[in-house]
Amino acid sequence: MWMDHRAMKEADEINAMGHETLRYVGGRISPEMQTPKLLWLKRNLPDAYAKAVHFFDLPDYLTFRATGDRSRSLCSTVCKMTYLGHEEATNEGSVGRWDNSYFEQIGLEDFVADNFARLGQRVRPMGESLGEGLTEAAAADLGLVAGTAVSVSLIDAHAGGVGMLGMGLKGEDSVDFDKRIALIGGTSSCHMAVSPEARFIDGIWGPYYSAMVPELWLSEGGQSAVGSLIDHLIFTHGASAELNAAAEAEGISPYAWLNKRVGELAEGLDLTAELAKDLHVDADFHGNRSPRADASLKGTIMGLSMSATLDDLVKLYLATVDALSYGTRHIIESMDAEGYKIDTLIMCGGHIKNDLFLQEHADATSCKIVIPEELESVLLGSAMLGAVAAGAFASIPAAMEKMAQPGRVVEPNPDAKAFHDKKYQAYHKLHELQIELRG
Repeated sequence: MWMDHRAMKEADEINAMGHETLRYVGGRISPEMQTPKLLWLKRNLPDAYAKAVHFFDLPDYLTFRATGDRSRSLCSTVCKMTYLGHEEATNEGSVGRWDNSYFEQIGLEDFVADNFARLGQRVRPMGESLGEGLTEAAAADLGLVAGTAVSVSLIDAHAGGVGMLGMGLKGEDSVDFDKRIALIGGTSSCHMAVSPEARFIDGIWGPYYSAMVPELWLSEGGQSAVGSLIDHLIFTHGASAELNAAAEAEGISPYAWLNKRVGELAEGLDLTAELAKDLHVDADFHGNRSPRADASLKGTIMGLSMSATLDDLVKLYLATVDALSYGTRHIIESMDAEGYKIDTLIMCGGHIKNDLFLQEHADATSCKIVIPEELESVLLGSAMLGAVAAGAFASIPAAMEKMAQPGRVVEPNPDAKAFHDKKYQAYHKLHELQIELRG
């Protein structure tokens, strides 16, 4: 349900109250987070809300089903439920605390009244073993051995961050977290960076203490629609049926066909991106998660003509990929302004299969892109937690150092910088025009 934006009204109300806790979600809560959704449920489905015995974030529900242990994860509670992981515990057996005054102010005082029994009274750090491991029933369901260690959970994207951020890179004597960011891509994208000190960055979720890497503060940027936006623009275009037929005839995916055709049309140009130089896209079709933190924003396409051929679709696809690259650049610039010095993107997810997506991201951000040796970095990060819970490693950082290795590297084309700088200005101009036209 993360992508559901029905709680926009509730999020706006919470933000207008300006509680101190909002400092730890980038200054504004998102309708993708849990407290606006809980408030929406209370108002719109009061019977179901009242009957609910527990509210779980998905990773915590899975560990509950696996072990019977109702402990919640420091990751899911801090990142999605406004839990204060950096403060002194108020419940025995927990790290961190819930903020009573926040829940009372926004209209969820019933959680305070039952001492957060339904949200979680025991919050534990990731890597810690839960209960006695897999129950007999869960082991039978999964085809595994009862008693197998089960770690306190991580959110999927955050597991990807653990699976990538600690790897050693060529030419580096040690890991400099200030210079690297993990980009976990899919339907949406998450941009994860960590630092020893709390960095309050407007519109960037966090800072979240120990919510991904122990004792480090997480800064989390993101784009609400990435793979889903590319799909939307491709498959609602008038030439989409022609695209599918052309790809099927060659026995390749529509995306592979589009990338091949981009290369053909760009022959003779100095840069591939010049193919879409007069086509500008503002990618906020599902709002902007970071750094504008405005779920009400809409998308824009400027430069359309009466033509709607398959090659027009190819150009729109390229312009959309570039727009998403500029969104990543905007997130990185916002982080750099508060102390990061990011020059390396470590990426996982479906997009790493798309060479055009990778090269345009490198060129638009002027960052080198590192693809991990193990492509399924979310699963690798989860395995690291399991290894720590089982005692194979003493800590998550130790597992991160040993279990992750780099694969191929995509370098930015320095000759593309001037062009992308201008397109990036246009990207911001589209947003400015949207705000102006709202008035």
